[in-house]
Amino acid sequence: MLRSMYAGISGLRGFQTKLDVIGNNIANVNTSGFKKGRVTFQDLMSQTERGAQAAQGGRGGINPMQVGLGSKIGSIDNIHTQGFLQHTGRTLDLAIEGDGFFIVNGGDGDFYTRAGNFYLDENGDIVDPNGNYLLGTVAGAENSRINIPANAQSFSIAQDGTVNYVDEDGNPAIAGRIQLAYFSNPEGLEKIGDNLYLNTTNSGTVEFDFPGEEGLGTLAPGSLEMSNVDLAEEFTEMIVSQRGFQANTRIITTSDEILQELVNLKR
Repeated sequence: MLRSMYAGISGLRGFQTKLDVIGNNIANVNTSGFKKGRVTFQDLMSQTERGAQAAQGGRGGINPMQVGLGSKIGSIDNIHTQGFLQHTGRTLDLAIEGDGFFIVNGGDGDFYTRAGNFYLDENGDIVDPNGNYLLGTVAGAENSRINIPANAQSFSIAQDGTVNYVDEDGNPAIAGRIQLAYFSNPEGLEKIGDNLYLNTTNSGTVEFDFPGEEGLGTLAPGSLEMSNVDLAEEFTEMIVSQRGFQANTRIITTSDEILQELVNLKR
């Protein structure tokens, strides 16, 4: 069979995956804290028809002759660039301007997120939409739940993560301070759905600190970080992928026509 036909099949698989990633990016264009994906390609192994030879015996050297056998997916990257901030004016909407992730705990381990739409549960604990507790430092204890007393008159969150409230007597108090997590390789984090990330063996050891310290970003209270998906870029990549897909189908149909001609030689 013709090698070009199998090369075309490998191209179809690759561009189909790229279209899948682009479709997911567009579907999450309004998802808070979403980071877009990107597909890169690599060539497959090449069949060597003739190896390279050095100059010798009065003749110059010659280059190798190789026939490529198609392409494959090289990587699917998560692009952790800053998304634009949308002002909401809501106290428990938090955006991170810069590096870092919120730390949440759902009872079966810690998770990390850039989505800062938080809420209060019936006990006054700060939680995300899935009921995971937002963690921070409370009375010197790290990785603790931050609780707003039920009798608090009001509360606010500062850029450095400090959660302040006014108690029932009108006195100011501190409920805790939000911590952020950071990694040496944030692109190595694994997406697990619900706007959450899980650390992996390649993301690096998780470190904790407060907003604005150790190079971490600061908080923007009353705002949400939106998706970093650029629709113009995604639609352009979609067109390129569509044309690439069409070109690879043409390789297959052309190879099929050549095979048909070979079959017809017997007639």
